[in-house]
Formats: sequence, structure tokens, C-alpha cells
Amino acid sequence: ALVLILIMAVTLLSPWLAPYDPLHMNSLNRLKGPSPEHLLGTDAYGRDLLSRVLIGGRVSLLIGIGAAVVSVLIGMLIGLVSGFFRTADAIIMRFMDSLMAIPSILLAIALVALNGPSIGSVIMAITIPEVPRVVRLVRSVVLTAREEPYVEAAYALGSSLPKILFRHLMPNTMAPLIVQGTYIVASAILTEALLSFLGAGVSTEVPTWGNIMAEGRQFFRIKPSIVLWPGLLLTLCVLSINLLGDAARDTLDPRLKKREG
Repeated sequence: ALVLILIMAVTLLSPWLAPYDPLHMNSLNRLKGPSPEHLLGTDAYGRDLLSRVLIGGRVSLLIGIGAAVVSVLIGMLIGLVSGFFRTADAIIMRFMDSLMAIPSILLAIALVALNGPSIGSVIMAITIPEVPRVVRLVRSVVLTAREEPYVEAAYALGSSLPKILFRHLMPNTMAPLIVQGTYIVASAILTEALLSFLGAGVSTEVPTWGNIMAEGRQFFRIKPSIVLWPGLLLTLCVLSINLLGDAARDTLDPRLKKREG
């Protein structure tokens, strides 16, 4: 958590912490090593590497968190409907199974190709393959919770369907959704880096960790630090999020508490 907070704080404050404009090119400073002027050196276009890594982290985290929030919200709503209404369940789940049958990276590449390289397109391309996983998770919780006596009592007392769904059933999905959301953030950051590395992500004019590594791979033998620094921050960020998700699962899962007790 401390490492993740530090990375997020540095990237959020990057417009003020970055010593240079990340897009400013200087052909006289191409592939320079670390110096007092450029603490991490420069890339192949003479741009300050430290500034690009800081700004790039901000964009990567924005994509990861944005994709997680959108996929969890959409998946939760569809999962509530699918788990509660038996007639809609068969149709919805067959559609979700069809989406899950398509390799997620291929689907993401196709969606970015159709909509053009932008932050919004990448978030959408990552969100759509993640939604079926969230739907299946929420549906499994609702299928169990809807048979509980308090749900039957609310239905017998004439509570409206929205009230039953959002007041009685939705709270049961919060704990698993929090855990799932952390994993989606980590997966989305990695997927964005992979798309950028393949040339199918955010426009190269927008620095991200993936874009920086993609541009620096051809100079890896000459200056490996172009790939090393964004890759190191990407690794630390994803590892921190995954460990935080594991901790949240251990804390929120009552079955694990019973085993420990």
C-alpha cells in the first residue's frame, strides 16, 4: 500500500514534479546518460526521460483505474439483473460466454483499430473483455443471496424490484467486487502497456509506460535504461496492486477468517 501510494502521489503530481516538457525534443541531447540536467538521461529524440516516465505513469494509472471503475459498474448492473431474473439469465450469460470466448488481447486490438488510438478507446477496449468476468462474479453472489429469508421477506412485503436489487442484494457483492476491481486495475495497466508495445494503444504523442518502452526497445542495446525505468515502475505498481488485492481478499472473505479461527 505504501509503495502504491507513493507511485500514485508522484504520478499525480507529475505536472509539477517533471523538470521538463515530456514532448520537448532536442536533437543535441539524443540518448544522453544521467546528468544533473537530466537525472535519468534522455531518449532517442532528446526528451527528458524522467519527465516522460512521471507523466506516462499518470496516463497508465488513469487508464487502469478508469477501466476498472467502468467495468465494475457495468458488470455489477448486468450481474444483478442476470442473477435475479431467471428469464434474462440465459440470454445474458450466453452473450457473456460469447465475449469470453474471444481472446481479450485480440478483441482489444480490434476495438482500438476501429475507434482509433486514444485514451478513451483503450479504456473501452480493456473494459469490454473484463465485463463478463465481473458479471459472472456478481451473478454467482446474487444467485445465492436471492434465496435468503430477508430477500423473500422484502419481496413478500411488497418492496420494489430496484429496492430489492440495490438495497438487499447489491451490498453482498461489494466485498468480492473490491477484490476483483484491484485485479482489473493491475490487468488493465499491463494490457495498456502491451497494446502500446504492439503499436495498438494510445497515440505515441501521449507518453505512457508502454509507449516509452515501445519507443526504447530498438535502442535497448545502446541504452537499456529507456526500457528499464518505465518497466521497473510498471512492475512495482502492478505487484503492489496485486498484493493489496490479496490482502483485501483475506480481510473481506469470511470463509478465510473461519479457517484462520
